[in-house]
Amino acid sequence: MNFHDQIVSNQRRTLLLIAFFCALVAVLGYVFGLYLVGNGFVGLVFAAVIGTLYALVGYFQGSKFILAASKAQPVSKKDDPYLVHTVEGLALAAGIPTPKIYLIAEDSPNAFATGRDPDHALVAVTSGLRKRMNRQELEGVLAHEISHIKNYDIRYLLLVGVLLAITVLLADMMFRTFWWTGGRREGRRVGGGVLIIGVLLAVLAPLIAYLIRFAVSRRREFLADASGVKLTRYPPGLASALRKIRDSHDKVVDTANRATEHLYIENPLRNDRKLLSGLFSTHPDINERIRRLEEM
Repeated sequence: MNFHDQIVSNQRRTLLLIAFFCALVAVLGYVFGLYLVGNGFVGLVFAAVIGTLYALVGYFQGSKFILAASKAQPVSKKDDPYLVHTVEGLALAAGIPTPKIYLIAEDSPNAFATGRDPDHALVAVTSGLRKRMNRQELEGVLAHEISHIKNYDIRYLLLVGVLLAITVLLADMMFRTFWWTGGRREGRRVGGGVLIIGVLLAVLAPLIAYLIRFAVSRRREFLADASGVKLTRYPPGLASALRKIRDSHDKVVDTANRATEHLYIENPLRNDRKLLSGLFSTHPDINERIRRLEEM
């Protein structure tokens, strides 16, 4: 496939995953409604209202929440002219508006891009990455992030994060309700089938939601690597940057969390990776990414 075909295929697969996400939220709401008032439609409407509100707030304000959680500060040309000029040049080459630039005071080298579209996008780098990367490595990392913006990965990852939050919220509400009521609502005993299905959904839905997010995130990292190299025309730059990031395995981004880890160029919670299999990682294996870049 060429780059255009890969992007279209990626978008199609991601839309299917998001559709499945929405269906999962709908099922949660329906079963919750059956349990609470004996009417699944009421629960479906409740889930739709909660989901719509979350989605609107997340879509339009999600970047602000991410910046606040990351304690990122804006960077101007006066602060770091080389960083700003590099981002401007790569954005021009990619044919997108120059994203806003932020710096995170963290020793661990890492970076991410977010926003709802190229017109409302931003790139954030840690101070550790800015200090440790040479010119070619910095360009490689920034080109990777610019590619996420150009490919509209940022929009999908933002929406997936919102849908994950909705799923976890509804599942937690269901589980707490089941726990405290013991299967009884308003003097009646809820059908055993409804209760069993509800408990299973409350337990499994967050796990399924996380797996969907992992699948969306991993697919897009490989494409962003390739698209970034297309911008710089220098695969060794990004490969070398990833090696430096890999070798800093003893450090993590303190301001990162489970809700934002999928945004970064590499898992910012790397110390936890030994507890997880590849199935539960938001990123593909970094050694495989380096190998592919070295073969370009």
